[in-house]
Amino acid sequence: MARLAGRRVLFGVPILFAVTFGVFAIAAASPFDPVKAYAGTAGLTASQENLDQLRANLGADQTLTARWWDWVTGALTGDLGDSAVMRQPVADVITERIGWSVLLAATAFALAILLGTLLGVLAARRRGGLVDRVVTSLAYTLEAAPPFWLGLLAIWLFSLKLGALPAGGLTDTGTHVITAGQVANHLILPALVLAVSQLPWFALYVRQGVGDALDEDPVRGARARGLAPRTVLVGHALRSGMLPVLTLVGSRVPELITGALLVETVFSWPGIAAATVEAATSVDFPLLAALTVLATAAVLLGNLLADLLYGLADPRVGFDG
Repeated sequence: MARLAGRRVLFGVPILFAVTFGVFAIAAASPFDPVKAYAGTAGLTASQENLDQLRANLGADQTLTARWWDWVTGALTGDLGDSAVMRQPVADVITERIGWSVLLAATAFALAILLGTLLGVLAARRRGGLVDRVVTSLAYTLEAAPPFWLGLLAIWLFSLKLGALPAGGLTDTGTHVITAGQVANHLILPALVLAVSQLPWFALYVRQGVGDALDEDPVRGARARGLAPRTVLVGHALRSGMLPVLTLVGSRVPELITGALLVETVFSWPGIAAATVEAATSVDFPLLAALTVLATAAVLLGNLLADLLYGLADPRVGFDG
């Protein structure tokens, strides 16, 4: 296990370097001017001399490779630079927001796995039956629905029509103290929406895996020995059928990150979504690079976690193979 993790870390280092260079290259080729974005309306009346001085202060007058290398060498020492659009160090921008994003994504991912597994098992018990048709149809319908549309629909129904849950934010309006109760109440809708956007994949994978396992000879033999149907389903078919699902843990991380950014925007959740949008539209090189590295590292860790879980669940799979 340690050897596999070490190989993945060594393999991930050049990927992170390449990703950060790609971010700086794309940002440099974009038509947006970071100096004008930083200056705002004041840049409309500023002299060219002042704009050039501001460009030098922001480092925007340097070449692509020089900007990238300065950022990389600083990041290796713990200095991620300063965000021009947020007017504060990049490390502070991420620190203030990453915890709320992780809370939302982790809660939604756990709900998606639990609900998807439950629905997939119910559908696999009798493939072709009424429950199977309903679950499959619902899964394919939700798979085609974008997260932001689900979010707007949830706000319309639960907030505007029913008035049961808050429409967004982290705390109630006019409240300056963050409490666990308020956070939990405001977390329900965005977490459910993000979970529902991820749920179809788990439900369909579990349905297919458990359904195929029920037709395998070992499971047939367990049923022939007179074991209870629940024991056969949970103790034999579910364990075997869940192995392919473990590969989804890593492959769904990019979609989870994208969905979380959309859901955070719809529900005004104070995560990294707003910072990502601001960094992209303002061509904030340091913040863009840091957020991209963060997302790339999450994807790499997700893939590693999927491989480790698969190896632990199936002893036939070697970590050093």
